[in-house]
Amino acid sequence: MPVPDSNAPEEIVWQGKYVTAKKRGRWEYVGRSRNIRAAVIAAVEDGHVLLVEQFRVPLGRNCLELPAGLIGDDAGGEGEETLVAAARELEEETGYRAATLTDLGMYYSSPGMVSESFTLVRASGLEKIHDGGGVGGENITVHRVALARLPDFIDSKRAADVAIDVRLLLLLGARIFGEELG
Repeated sequence: MPVPDSNAPEEIVWQGKYVTAKKRGRWEYVGRSRNIRAAVIAAVEDGHVLLVEQFRVPLGRNCLELPAGLIGDDAGGEGEETLVAAARELEEETGYRAATLTDLGMYYSSPGMVSESFTLVRASGLEKIHDGGGVGGENITVHRVALARLPDFIDSKRAADVAIDVRLLLLLGARIFGEELG
């Protein structure tokens, strides 16, 4: 059975440097301009995970997230490799360098509204090389959290009115349904 409006022409309603608002038939959605993608880094090692917290203007508050960043968003960086961008973002945001980065595939976080994809990257062999915090006024706070304490840590952040990125569900896994991860 055909999906209504799936073959309608795509219309650009508005385009900025990083975001494009689009319409296809009755559907309205947004995507990244210039086909920019993102890398999200799962830096889990020795029973701990690296998380970042930063103010997100669309939410009007801080958000707890996995480290992440755009691939090829800088002028001249259109051909940037995913793992190169992931390494750069991990170091900028957290201050950790990874000996090994593994591409775990492409995912979509809100496909009914946003066409943006991200590549999930596993980082291992972590070495702290500086304090992190991002670049250009990002004011990122780095958290190294024991996986065993993660549910309580997330609850405490939520109680402090910090938004929680959906990708943290990856770390909670079966615990959400009352089962411990093996």
